Amino acid sequence: MDLSFSSEQELLQDSAVKFAAKGYGFDQYRKSLAAPGQCDPAIWKQIAEFGWIALAVPEAAGGLGGSTVDVALVAEALGAGLVIEPYISGAILPAAILAAGDAAKQEATLNALATGDAQLAVAYAERGGRFNPAHCDTTATKSATGYTLSGAKHCAFNAPNATQLIVSARSAQGIELFLVPREAKGLSLQGYDVLGGGSAADLSLDVVQVGADARIGTLAALEAGLDKAAAAACAQALGGMKALLERTSAYLKTRKQFGVPIGTFQVLQHRLVDMFIEVEQSRSMVLLAAAKADSADAAERARCVSAAKAYVGKASKFVGQQAVQLHGGIGVTEELDIGHYFRQLTAFGTRYGDRDFHLNRFASLAA
Repeated sequence: MDLSFSSEQELLQDSAVKFAAKGYGFDQYRKSLAAPGQCDPAIWKQIAEFGWIALAVPEAAGGLGGSTVDVALVAEALGAGLVIEPYISGAILPAAILAAGDAAKQEATLNALATGDAQLAVAYAERGGRFNPAHCDTTATKSATGYTLSGAKHCAFNAPNATQLIVSARSAQGIELFLVPREAKGLSLQGYDVLGGGSAADLSLDVVQVGADARIGTLAALEAGLDKAAAAACAQALGGMKALLERTSAYLKTRKQFGVPIGTFQVLQHRLVDMFIEVEQSRSMVLLAAAKADSADAAERARCVSAAKAYVGKASKFVGQQAVQLHGGIGVTEELDIGHYFRQLTAFGTRYGDRDFHLNRFASLAA
């Protein structure tokens, strides 16, 4: 397998790194935290103008038709820059689900998503489901004009910012996906901010009526989309881990104790090396997951993504904890970005399935 990037991918990565380092920064991060839904509209539009959302949109629907590896390169840079705009939950995940169905049928929705004129959210989680998309008590009853949706969804990321929501519901044919307008009668949202930046909402669907054309996919499309989102989230976490390693290394070279930089203490050098090892091993797992996320073999895709999510989940926790401890008390202050990176990595641990969920899924697929 050729693991080298193409010249186009190198340019893509370079542009994303420059934006995160120079066009965003800690001041913009704090500004986005204060924005409605913790998403700055100007930054979101800029992300769209760069074509980074269009990477997940098929060429047939006016997008760039990029791979998950392309998306991962952007996500890693955004993670390193502490960017909290909902790139994965508000764009990549819904675009992947829509593209898995009839992309031409959803061309208008995908175009609005790619240009930054719309954001979407995916509502699949339910209380008691423990990250399993096949756990679905929400019902879809076929009517004369379409479908009637009833039920409740939990923690739909980016729902407060979404103009439309992709909702999973169980019909006579099994679990299906429906595109529901935010203003649909009978749909109510209880929004809230989430750890690490961003927003989510709990949904209540009280006899929500949608047309026959609102049906956009099946459980298979949801599972494929979630795997691509998980692979991108792993890349985003890798970016945060890399940033923490760089900042911690620089701090150890400048912070002095007993008249010398604490980075000269061998025990702290060992801890920094341990952080480096976890970052590099995570990089390998992220590349594997991104490369296999587009596989036509659903079992292979799920196995590789779960392996990466389980490993990076553990590694990111270790790197985050070491960075905070090596910085001391200042590592958890609001004025320093270290604690904010730590929060993002902590939130990543349960986003799109926690370590236990993915270890169990990997074990079941490897048996």
